Amino acid sequence: MDIKYLQLLAKEYPNVETVASEIINLNAITCLPKGTELFFSDIHGEYEAFLYQLRSASGEIKNKIDQEFCKTVTEQERIQLSRLICYPEQVLSEVTFSKVQLREWKKITIYRLVHMCKTVSSKYTRSKVRKKMPKDFAYIFDEFLNVTDDMNQEYYYAKIIDTILDIQMEDNFIIAICELIRKLSVDRLHIIGDIYDRGPRPDIIMEELHNYQDVDIQWGNHDISWMGAAAGNRALMANVIRMAISYNNFDVLEDGYGINLRALSNFAAETYKEDDCKQFMPHVHDRNQFDPVDFLLAAKMHKAITIIQLKLEGQLLNRHPEYSMEDRRLLEKINIEKNSVAIDGKEYPLIDCNFPTVNTESPLELSQEEQYLMDVLAHSFHNSRLLHKHIRFLYAKGSMYKKINGNLLYHGCIPMTEEGEFYPVSFGNKDYKGVELLDFLDVMVNKAYFHWDNTKEQEEARDFLWYLWCGSNSPLFGKSKLSMFENYFIKGSKGKTEIYNPYFRLIQQEEICKKILKEFDLDENTSHIINGHVPVRLKEGESPIKGNGRLFIIDGGLSKAYQPKTGIAGYTLIYSSRHLSLAEHKPFCPEKEDHLIGCAPALKVVETMPTRILVGDTDNGTIIRERIKELRILLNHYRDGIIKETKQK
Repeated sequence: MDIKYLQLLAKEYPNVETVASEIINLNAITCLPKGTELFFSDIHGEYEAFLYQLRSASGEIKNKIDQEFCKTVTEQERIQLSRLICYPEQVLSEVTFSKVQLREWKKITIYRLVHMCKTVSSKYTRSKVRKKMPKDFAYIFDEFLNVTDDMNQEYYYAKIIDTILDIQMEDNFIIAICELIRKLSVDRLHIIGDIYDRGPRPDIIMEELHNYQDVDIQWGNHDISWMGAAAGNRALMANVIRMAISYNNFDVLEDGYGINLRALSNFAAETYKEDDCKQFMPHVHDRNQFDPVDFLLAAKMHKAITIIQLKLEGQLLNRHPEYSMEDRRLLEKINIEKNSVAIDGKEYPLIDCNFPTVNTESPLELSQEEQYLMDVLAHSFHNSRLLHKHIRFLYAKGSMYKKINGNLLYHGCIPMTEEGEFYPVSFGNKDYKGVELLDFLDVMVNKAYFHWDNTKEQEEARDFLWYLWCGSNSPLFGKSKLSMFENYFIKGSKGKTEIYNPYFRLIQQEEICKKILKEFDLDENTSHIINGHVPVRLKEGESPIKGNGRLFIIDGGLSKAYQPKTGIAGYTLIYSSRHLSLAEHKPFCPEKEDHLIGCAPALKVVETMPTRILVGDTDNGTIIRERIKELRILLNHYRDGIIKETKQK
């Protein structure tokens, strides 16, 4: 081993005692059970449902309460304890006891919460638990979690609780310990893409993730759209605004990210004042709390930004013939005299023929007013501090795919041919496929945001993010086309078919899933693929389990827009030290008083581990063993006098 590296290591471990202590500590850690991993996909801005699922650890907290208290505490009390851990402020405000009863209830509750905290912390070292503790009560938590059954210790324990009640700090303490239980219940959080669009407040979700200790994100095409908008791609700026208006999500634009929509509102009201824009009425799944907009005005804004987007996309495709998407420059294919459009060699009548800003001589050119509007919007995107904070977090924690603890995580697909081979996608003068394709795309995504400003290379990378959003060979999209224009301007279903990549059919076969795992250097017989992107239509008999248990699709419709089709409200996957479980969620109904009971997921164990998985069996265990090996070499160098010991400060 390089002596210079060992000398650097010696600065952290300056003598035999410190090295020996760390070797003992690391060896002990490898014998602890693996922490619970929680997998989410396709959250789509549904912050209330997501926060509930995260706070409840997808039902795992209630399960642990049942395991610990099923013989001593009633079902109703166990439900209340579960609700308290999820939403302590709300539950404490609802409690209606007399003063004496309230003190007794809080005392018993604190005992039960301490017991639960001990249970969920038992997998971790004391140092890791301390790092997760809220600072204000860290000392007390540490005492509680390490108290023995000794009578003196029990008296000490009870005295602390009585003092908390006497000085009226019990509510603060309960809130803090509930937070700690939630943190300890999930060791690592995996987000398999599509945090943004359709739902009301993806910014709230991003803020929650930003404050989470251990999280990784595999980008979805909706995330890439926002990342491209923040990077300066104007077609994607128009796209994220169009999507938000389409679902009546003005709060995320204006209150969340401070995107100034006044110029768009004024432009749309004037340009489309005689247009009913009935094809552009927003889908209303959620009401805006801060920025309500009249539906007719919203429809006009929706149409205005859609036409601008179609122009900007056409310009982008003119710059990139290598995308082979000339057929999507549809504004150029409109026949004003016939009120029709040519798509894939067929003529379709238009149901909306009012295009006041489209110049038939140059249909992709922005009008002067549209150009000014986009300048205003681009200024808002460039200067939104919160947006760039969240986008930088997406970059810091995100990637096209991730391999962790025998699982392969990605959002969309690995493009494949009908015959089950990896499809070669051409960029520049080279073909990419399989893992090489995703590695190449990861580099391109980073260049779009971080490369030197306004170089040709960065401009091409920015444009490329649009291709990742909806390109036919994009692994994040995985369909032949995005039928946006057809859905707005053509009646019926003709011409609107979006053909999925063969991948989505082929993954029913175990050998295909194994082929993908092998491509990514994972054990094809024990590893799993965890995938999102395409909602599982449970009500039509579809299963989230593919390839004989080698692949899980966990997009089950957390987005309200999908729930009528799926019949449920999404899946989460739970990977504990003992099993893999799928949590099948019900629609989140906060308007119902007992919604936390009614929303409890149905848990199904899909794989039981032959033996309990320890930290030493995980990827982190491999890193720890490598560290131990280095420390043993350093220890020998100290003992042989090759490296001199120093005193600790």
